[in-house]
Amino acid sequence: MYQASVVLVVATGFLAFFRGINMSVSKKIRFEVFKRDGFRCAYCGKSPPEVSLECDHIEPVSKGGKDDLNNLITACFDCNRGKTNIRLDKIPAKLQENSEILKEQEAQLAEYRKFLKKIERRIAKDIKQISDVYTEFFPEYELSTTFKQVSIKRFLKSISCQEIVDAMSKACSVTQNHNDTPMYFCGICWNIIKER
Repeated sequence: MYQASVVLVVATGFLAFFRGINMSVSKKIRFEVFKRDGFRCAYCGKSPPEVSLECDHIEPVSKGGKDDLNNLITACFDCNRGKTNIRLDKIPAKLQENSEILKEQEAQLAEYRKFLKKIERRIAKDIKQISDVYTEFFPEYELSTTFKQVSIKRFLKSISCQEIVDAMSKACSVTQNHNDTPMYFCGICWNIIKER
């Protein structure tokens, strides 16, 4: 029984070595490496089903390399076998290109988010200006948040802020009841939109 267990362990280890499976790199880490590298071999650029992918150590384990994401790249079976335990002095070109592309995408996304925040601040400022007109005429009342965020925001997409301020001012001066003002205001705004 003992000999059979030893043979099985040795055979399993040999099979793992022969197939290129590094048992110390978890499936989760391997998948993260493949995902980061776009499921392409960093050396030749091939991807499944044309080739089988593996994780390759940039700094070989035999020379002190660790099993962390920063020391792993995606390699196909043939490229990984061709490299064996030769140390990579620099990141392969494909991986470096991917890194530059990702940095550029992150920078663009950050700029886009800044731009959206700027628009949101402007819209909030415009909504407040329009809402303040209503409150000046009816100091004890305020427009509902829903009305501001739905109706006024919708009108701001089609009409200038000044036109909407004028429409609110007109609606407030014509109506005597604060409850009638929002509906009259919407009618004025829709008429401006229809005229265009």
